[in-house]
Amino acid sequence: MIVKKLRNKNDWSQEQLAEYSGLNVRTIQRVESGQKASIETLKCLASVFEVNISKLTEEITVIDKETEKWKKLPWWFKANMFGVNSRRHVQIIEFTLLTIAFGSWFLRPEIITTPTCFLAAYLTGWIIRFGDKNDAW
Repeated sequence: MIVKKLRNKNDWSQEQLAEYSGLNVRTIQRVESGQKASIETLKCLASVFEVNISKLTEEITVIDKETEKWKKLPWWFKANMFGVNSRRHVQIIEFTLLTIAFGSWFLRPEIITTPTCFLAAYLTGWIIRFGDKNDAW
């Protein structure tokens, strides 16, 4: 997460960041693990790191699997999100699939690998759009 990257860049421990920001160490741990952060927490962190709140929120878009909206989503969507904590993870999967598909297409076109990777990337993109439409993250 971006908070951990910024903390490491400043060579601070979680305890130091908590002290500088006036937050609890547990709050720092939750934010770094990708859990939702309140606007007050984001303001404190943005102030300490001297960045805009938008810089912190661009990567803190996580799936809250405890909400009613999440529970109402179809089983196939939830099954595809097993082990996935954020929209960004799904985007990385889509990009990786596209990279493999184009690589196999140009380097060694195969009848199975190339179309399978393109299809998987397309379906992953469709899942991202479905999650956006249904406020999954």
